[in-house]
Amino acid sequence: MSSKGKQVRIGVVGLGNMGRSHANLLRDGRVAGASLAAVSDVSEAAMGAFAGVPQFADPAKLIGSEDVDAVLIATPHYSHTPLGIAALKRGLHVLVEKPIGVHKNDCAKLIAAHKGGSQIFAAMFNQRTDPYYQKIRELVQSGELGEIRRVNWIITNWFRSEAYYSSGGWRATWRGEGGGVLLNQCPHNLDLLQWIFGMPNSVRAFCRFGKYHKIEVEDDVTAYMEFPNGATGVFVTTTGEAPGTNRLEVTAERGKLVYEDDRLTFTRNEVETTRFSRTTKAAFAAPPTWDITIPVNGHGPQHLGILQNFADAILEGAPLLAPGAEGSHSVELANAMLHSTFTDKTVTFPLDGDAYERRLQKLIAGSKPAGKKRPDRRAAADDFSKSFK
Repeated sequence: MSSKGKQVRIGVVGLGNMGRSHANLLRDGRVAGASLAAVSDVSEAAMGAFAGVPQFADPAKLIGSEDVDAVLIATPHYSHTPLGIAALKRGLHVLVEKPIGVHKNDCAKLIAAHKGGSQIFAAMFNQRTDPYYQKIRELVQSGELGEIRRVNWIITNWFRSEAYYSSGGWRATWRGEGGGVLLNQCPHNLDLLQWIFGMPNSVRAFCRFGKYHKIEVEDDVTAYMEFPNGATGVFVTTTGEAPGTNRLEVTAERGKLVYEDDRLTFTRNEVETTRFSRTTKAAFAAPPTWDITIPVNGHGPQHLGILQNFADAILEGAPLLAPGAEGSHSVELANAMLHSTFTDKTVTFPLDGDAYERRLQKLIAGSKPAGKKRPDRRAAADDFSKSFK
């Protein structure tokens, strides 16, 4: 089907920082073949910035409108599931901000509501448009690096202040967000981890709750993973270190790949590690290497790229860069890291979603709002969900 002359009418639900940015891209005509058809938010002031665009205080009315073909959901985390399910059941195309759900079971419910076929369901994993990560994935999956032995990702440049966490009562609470750095800042990194290397077999994690901030959720994480081929991985993240580091290092048979400070380098072994080890006669020798800097041009279209891909998938059947169903993997990784800490045990995949949900519900029951009082969006999501039952 050609997109010439056609427009996907997209309604944006949630006009916080990201939702407002997405809505602006659509309103300003930055997405070919798509337009901003409606907006919805609990704040009249937020909607006021989109004068002339149909506005709905109740997201159910936007979803039920005959003037939208698709919805982009950019609300607080818990409402992604009920809003997404309602939109999918109505037959709309759906694009959900990360994470697609707070826990594995919610993700499964959302994915099950997808009708398939020509109905498009996507996730806003904009980092998949980044040429650096695309090149790393290509090198890994093509076999250019040889068999992967170890993956180390230190992603500690997510620094957040006390003022950030006190900016809303829902923020950094079990009831409001369902987690901390793993559910808010790191869904992109966890998605890239599994997108590039696949899901691990197991994880043993050590999460610290309120280590650097007056919050009830995790703000410091160190996790050890094991993969099906025997490779190991370490994932370290926090919102409490400055200046912080973002370094992804991949050790493989043919050398070492490092991505840091917008540089992608490959120290390539002239002879694969195992073959060299088994054939050399020298006790202290190591394979000779080549130092290669891999050229990469910029960081790609990011959010605009995902929006354009979403429109192209609807109008022309283009393959999705980030299918919605794949959004469950990063959530399962985050859940497993938290569950490992709670149980003080190694967690194997697939994660027991029921056991984790029971744990989360207990945490929600004891959760208290932090900082300034804002609308309780978890409660609003609960009410919305009940209205569709």
